[in-house]
Amino acid sequence: MSVGATAMSRGHTKRAATAAEYYRARLVPERLEEALNVIYHRGSEDVYGDLSRYFAAFSDPPVISDVRGRKVLDGAGKVTLEAEVVCTERTVEKKVCAATVCADPENAGRLESVETAIQWIRDAIAPSLRGVEPREQSAIDHMLSDYFRVKKQEEKQRRDDESENPASPTASLPSPAASPPSSRKKASGKGKKAPAPEKPLPPAEQQEPPTRGSLAIAAVSLAVAKSSAVLQDMPLYSHIAALKQQPSPPEPVTAVPLISLLSCAKSSPGKLNLMKEVLVIPPPGTATTQSLDLVSSLQTQILKQMETQSKSGSVVRSVSSLGCLVLACDRLDQPLEIVRDACQRLCLQPGTDVYLAINCAAHELMDYNRGRYEVVSGTWKSPDEMVDLYVDLISTHAAIIALLDPFRREDRTQWEALGKAVGSRCYLLADTASRSVSDLLQGSSAPVCSGHVLTLANETTVSDLLAAVRLMEGEGLVTVLGCSSEECAEDGAVDLAVGLGVRFVKFGGLLRGERTAKYNRLLAIEEDLTRSGTLGRQEEFQFPIFWNDSTILNCPE
Repeated sequence: MSVGATAMSRGHTKRAATAAEYYRARLVPERLEEALNVIYHRGSEDVYGDLSRYFAAFSDPPVISDVRGRKVLDGAGKVTLEAEVVCTERTVEKKVCAATVCADPENAGRLESVETAIQWIRDAIAPSLRGVEPREQSAIDHMLSDYFRVKKQEEKQRRDDESENPASPTASLPSPAASPPSSRKKASGKGKKAPAPEKPLPPAEQQEPPTRGSLAIAAVSLAVAKSSAVLQDMPLYSHIAALKQQPSPPEPVTAVPLISLLSCAKSSPGKLNLMKEVLVIPPPGTATTQSLDLVSSLQTQILKQMETQSKSGSVVRSVSSLGCLVLACDRLDQPLEIVRDACQRLCLQPGTDVYLAINCAAHELMDYNRGRYEVVSGTWKSPDEMVDLYVDLISTHAAIIALLDPFRREDRTQWEALGKAVGSRCYLLADTASRSVSDLLQGSSAPVCSGHVLTLANETTVSDLLAAVRLMEGEGLVTVLGCSSEECAEDGAVDLAVGLGVRFVKFGGLLRGERTAKYNRLLAIEEDLTRSGTLGRQEEFQFPIFWNDSTILNCPE
C-alpha cells in the first residue's frame, strides 16, 4: 500500500493530498515522499505544521536585510542610540531584535554623537551587513571594528587640524598641571632633620575623547547577537556561552552582584568625597532573589535610622543616578558605621552574612595643583598616604573585600604597594583606571590589580568582550561586567555576564527602573536555569596574591 493510501485509511486523506499537491509543485518528489513517511509513522493531526517544520531544515538560513538606528531616551531622559536588526527568514522580512547602548555622559556633543552613529548605520553599516547571516558574529564584529578604525583616524585628523588653528574654539586644551607646587625649604636647626622631599606626582596620561558615533559599533554588535539568539530559539546567554567555548560550554553560573547601597561622593552634600559608592556583596551561593531582599532590607533600615538620627548629619537628600541612597557624611568611617548599625538591627554579621565593596573613584578626587587626593573636604592625602588609609580602613572593617579605583591609573607604584598589603583578602578592581576594553586587548599599560570592570560601550563589540574575558581568565584575573554611569532599560548586559561566565556584575542600586530591569532579568535567568537543572555552583571568593615580581596567582581565601 502506498503512503498516500495508508494516510487515507487513517483519516488524513484530504489534508495529506492537499499538502502533497502543494509541496509537489515546489519541492523534489524524494523529499516530499520522505516527509509524508515521517508524518505516517507519527500519525500526526497537524500535517501542515509537520511539513513546515520538516522542510524548514532545507530552507536558506536567515540573513540581515536591514539595520536601523534611532534616537531613544535613557533612564535620565537623555538621548541615546538604539540599533534594530531586520532579517529575512523564509522569504519574510521582519524585525528581530533591537539593542540600546548609552552615550558617554561626559561627552559634551552627546546629541551630535548619537546623530553621527545613526548616520554610520544608515550610510555604511547597514549596506555592509545586508545578506550576512546574524550568526556570523565574529565576522560582523571584525567588519564593525575595521570601519571604526577608519572613522577614528578621520576624527583624529579633524582634531589635529583644529588644534593647528589657534582660532578654533574646539582646539584641545592643555592637560592639568601634574606636579605639586614646590615646598619652601626652611633652614633647620641643629640636630633637626630636613623633611624628605616628596615624590613627584606622575602626570595624568593623555586620553583621547570618544570618537563621535562610536556607540553605533557596540549597539549593532549587541543587536546582532540578540537577533542570532532569537532566530536559533535560544536565550542570549546560551548563545554567548556557545560563542565563548565551543563545542560544549560549562554549566552556567549567575554572577555575584555588586549592588550599590550608598553614595557619599563629591556630588553629595556632606564633606566626605572618597566613597562614590558603598556596595553590598552577598556571600557566594546566595540566590539572586535573596541578594536583592538583603539589599532592600538594608535600604529600608537605613532610612529608618536616618529618620530617628537626623541630628547626625547623615540625611538622605536624593537618589543617585546609580540607583542608591545619597547621604551627607562628614567622616571617613561614617557610611560604614551606618551600614554596620543597620546590619546589627537586622541580625546580620558583617564579613559573614554581608560583604562590602567601596568604589573610591580616586581619579575624581585628585587636585593637581596640590598633588594630593581630597578624601574629605579640606583633608588631603598623598598617593603614599592613601595606601596607609586603605590598609587601616580594611583592617578596621573586615567586611570590605573589594576596592574599585583606589588610585588613579597613573599611580602604579601605589596600586602595587596596596596589593602587597591587602591583596590576599581584598580585591583591587580597575574600573575607570583600566579605560576601555580595546585598550586592554591592545596591551595598554594598566596598574597591577585583581581584575577589570568591562563594559559594552562605544566601539566595544561582543567579540571584544569574549576576547577580554578569555585574556583575563588566562592571567588569573577577576572578571567583572559593569554598565554605564547613566543607563537605560537595556538588559542584554545580564545575558552577556551569564554567557561570559564573569565573577561579578555591577549594575547599580535598586532605586531606579533602568537598574532594576537588569536585576529582574538576572532573576529570570536564574529561575530558568534552576528549573532546567543546569545552574552551576558559585565558587567561594578567591583573592589574588601580589608577589614582588608583580605576577598574580589565584589562591583560596
